[in-house]
Amino acid sequence: MIQLNLPSYSFKTSRKGEKTWIFDSFRKSWFVLTPEEWVRQNFLTWLCHAHGYPKGLIAVEATLKYNTLKMRADAVVYSPNGKPLMIVECKAPGVSISQQTLEQAARYNFSFQTRYLTLTNGLMHYCCRIDLESKKLVFLDDFPGYKEIC
Repeated sequence: MIQLNLPSYSFKTSRKGEKTWIFDSFRKSWFVLTPEEWVRQNFLTWLCHAHGYPKGLIAVEATLKYNTLKMRADAVVYSPNGKPLMIVECKAPGVSISQQTLEQAARYNFSFQTRYLTLTNGLMHYCCRIDLESKKLVFLDDFPGYKEIC
């Protein structure tokens, strides 16, 4: 897989036929190793190791309902009492982070009502804080630690 703009981590992988699989320690199951999955595994591991995010409070592919559609956010970070704090939207390294990516995460946030949105393609990472009353986004210079977002 491509080198990301994140520290290197070790993952359990397995080859089955033509496909490589990766063990997702968050969902405790094996998944096909796609470029987006590579970004998700590395980014979420980085959140835990570098910023103190508790692994047990991160839901991968969290289901939500938007109007009548069922959708899944790549990851949602929760507080110890179960309140959603942050949505993480991951893209493959070859996919640029665009206004569409931000709008996708914002749509998911109609259900979750988090105060933080994070967008990454493994090469570029963006985090913004949302003022839910004024609906304004503030892009952060530094990525917040878990204690900062609680």
